[in-house]
Amino acid sequence: MSESREWLVQWLRDAHAMEEQAETMLNGQLNRIENYPELSERIRQHVQETRQQAARLENCLDRIGQESSTLKDAGGKLTAMAQSLSGVFAGDEVMKGSLASYTFEHMEIASYTILIAAAKSLGEAEVAQVCEENLREEVAMADWLKSHIPTTTEQFLARADSESENAKR
Repeated sequence: MSESREWLVQWLRDAHAMEEQAETMLNGQLNRIENYPELSERIRQHVQETRQQAARLENCLDRIGQESSTLKDAGGKLTAMAQSLSGVFAGDEVMKGSLASYTFEHMEIASYTILIAAAKSLGEAEVAQVCEENLREEVAMADWLKSHIPTTTEQFLARADSESENAKR
């Protein structure tokens, strides 16, 4: 296998681990958001998209005779659990979660942009197509978060003034 193809495989494994991390992180956030129904619903939808993205990446790896990295997947999940647990102690958990999610979406966007360029360069049209589909979903989620962060902030601040314990969740 050429070195450039090895990089593509490496980056596909990284992206798979990233999606495993995202699912764990989103589920942790979802389990603790009680007072933000619109945010909860969008996260629930994105968890489903994230599972599909990981499955698509797994299929890409299978098609080129490779597997995901169990070690990377486990590391991503452990990191996400630690991130999720740290939010429990934050008085502004929903805001920290929004910030982390928006940031994470942009990391995913960059990762898929790299994968698309690499796949096209190596003539892997199916891999590029899968990554383009994943990229569209990540951009849609980032755009949704960006447009809803002001509303979430306003809701948080209103709750903080009236019902401070419920504001963070």
